[in-house]
Amino acid sequence: MLLFLSCSNDYGLHYEIIEYEIIEEINEIIIIEDTAPDYQDIWVDSFTQPTTINGVDILWVIDPSGSMNSYQSSVLNGINAMMNALPSHGWRLVIIPSDRRKSLTQQLFPLLPGDTPEMAEAMYLQAKEGAFEAGFDSTYEYISVNPYSSTWMRQDAALLTVFVSDEREQSQTYFNDAQGFSFWYQNLRDYTYVASIVNVPQSETVCTGNHNPNNVGHEYISAANYFNGSVVDICSEDWSSGVIDASSQVNPYEYYDLSLTPLETNYIYVFFNGQRNNDWTYSSTENRIYFTTIPPEQTLVEIAYYIQ
Repeated sequence: MLLFLSCSNDYGLHYEIIEYEIIEEINEIIIIEDTAPDYQDIWVDSFTQPTTINGVDILWVIDPSGSMNSYQSSVLNGINAMMNALPSHGWRLVIIPSDRRKSLTQQLFPLLPGDTPEMAEAMYLQAKEGAFEAGFDSTYEYISVNPYSSTWMRQDAALLTVFVSDEREQSQTYFNDAQGFSFWYQNLRDYTYVASIVNVPQSETVCTGNHNPNNVGHEYISAANYFNGSVVDICSEDWSSGVIDASSQVNPYEYYDLSLTPLETNYIYVFFNGQRNNDWTYSSTENRIYFTTIPPEQTLVEIAYYIQ
């Protein structure tokens, strides 16, 4: 079992789990018998349980320039995916443009649990005003200067910001790079998170046609990496997996969807901080582990199972 104690991501391993029965215990010497089948490949899914927080305030900072029109459906689908992935209470979400001139005066009431995709679309259509691609400056202007933000944002809640742009970050008023923005942002709350949906380097993108390196969102990517957040290729047809990953940072896991299908469901192993845990059930129809007792915050959870 020591094989799994250092795992912190998803791994494919070519070893065997030793499932055993205690036959006899004499003076701290344990005699064991190997009872596991002789499979070879083991997969480990893992995550760290987020810290319990008093809700989450969410900003989607969206590039309002004309080149983003082709991504409108992707933006709306991404926002809806996040709304569906968030818990049933405690979150508030506002969409603002990356133009600080507009975010300074925006007064849109936040989306709340139970709101519909149509309400999200209406907010997006009102919010995509302006032309600047300066997400860092716009975030500062909205949070620190626009008085309306204080009417709904909560100091005791977590803060998640999602930047969406098909061009590079171009702030000049308050910040010149991701480092300056990140230092300011991390001091706003006890728990701060960033995700970026942007043009990624050519070696990583699924974009077709000519790739303009000047449009790569390096600063947005750096900010997301600083906060261990998600980075999504804006050319991806489906942003939902990355958006759901961003949501999971502020949403404690009550269940976990396995990344692969177990070969033998009788031999699934769950560990909390390296210790075997049996307080869970497995749903074969959903390929999901349900935790009977929710893992405590900051617990490293590892789920090991045989694969084909």
